[in-house]
Amino acid sequence: MRKISDTITRLAAFRAGQGFQINGQGRDRLSDLGDFGSNPGALRARIYVPDDLPEAAPLVVVLHGCTQTAAGYDHGSGWSQLADQESFALLFPEQQRANNANLCFNWFVPSDTKRNGGEALSIRQMIETMVLAHGLDRGRIFITGLSAGGAMTSAMLACYPEIFEGGAIIASLPYGSAKTVPEAFDRMRGHGMPSERQLQKALRDASPHQGPWPSISVWHGSADQTVASSNADAIVGQWRAVHGLDHGLDARSTRSEMVDGHSRRVWRNAQGQELIEEYRIAGMGHGTPLGTAGDAALGVGGPFMLDVGISSTWHIARFWGIAKPCVKRDAKIKPAKANNEALAPGFARAFSMPKAGVPNVPHSAKRANIPPSQKPSSAAGIRKVIEDAMRSAGLMH
Repeated sequence: MRKISDTITRLAAFRAGQGFQINGQGRDRLSDLGDFGSNPGALRARIYVPDDLPEAAPLVVVLHGCTQTAAGYDHGSGWSQLADQESFALLFPEQQRANNANLCFNWFVPSDTKRNGGEALSIRQMIETMVLAHGLDRGRIFITGLSAGGAMTSAMLACYPEIFEGGAIIASLPYGSAKTVPEAFDRMRGHGMPSERQLQKALRDASPHQGPWPSISVWHGSADQTVASSNADAIVGQWRAVHGLDHGLDARSTRSEMVDGHSRRVWRNAQGQELIEEYRIAGMGHGTPLGTAGDAALGVGGPFMLDVGISSTWHIARFWGIAKPCVKRDAKIKPAKANNEALAPGFARAFSMPKAGVPNVPHSAKRANIPPSQKPSSAAGIRKVIEDAMRSAGLMH
């Protein structure tokens, strides 16, 4: 058992901002969402909606790390830049100091990381409000986060898998790995991680959902001294089972390649659809990988926003099928030993990119039995539609 003195030392470091610490504000391109429901987690909602956003546009939910604001993370990562280019809406849940002194999402507090409770429910209510207010596509909702925000991303994907088409977890941990602050510090250092079977059970038990499941993108620096890179392996192992990729050859990556000089592994199903990807960024410490030059340049480098020559923002959006390919991409394919068969050109893209002119029928909307999006002309009308839909979905009483 860990000594109480060690735990106190870790808590002091945590309160001093030495845990999930990300600094920098940058210019604020975001606006407030306003009222979005009962908000049991007492979070703030910031949004970015490009001018002339088309009907049925995608939604990306972005979660910041400790000591950082939504605007600061947007400035560093470049998500609103990409939203302007590719026409999708952004939602930035923002932690409040009254909830956590270091502005960390409470990913290690069970009451905040359960379905229909705490901070997780607040984020779910924000998503529903955005979909209804802006006529967004329920079949193309995605979520990503860094560090503490990445751990809350894990929680949202586990608690509401029917809502998300895909998720991206950067420099973070699997769902259900910690339930207290001391456990959180241990898991960050790679100590005492639950077994793969236990993590898989935690994922399945988090919701009544039986599939289909979101695609998962995992990013981690090989030199991360804040969150051990073994957590990336744990995340992949947690999600392989629900995707049916946890037995025999299916448990191994089915393709490996170098992308912009960094390792990428991919797990595909029998139909060739890419379900899980993992980027291991060579020599990178704790932070979000950026590429601030070249064809996919996005964001601004700074503390924990690390310019390592690859834009995680762009590559994540590309994996989700909401960003167009660049003309140049340094990706040298190296098939894994488990499967030397290469996909036919464009085969994987057919699964991830929506077909032009074909409406996306959202399976999640059918399962949740939520009325289709509407855009009333008055503010009162918008609020009534939102409240009625949220009651129908069990998100408001």
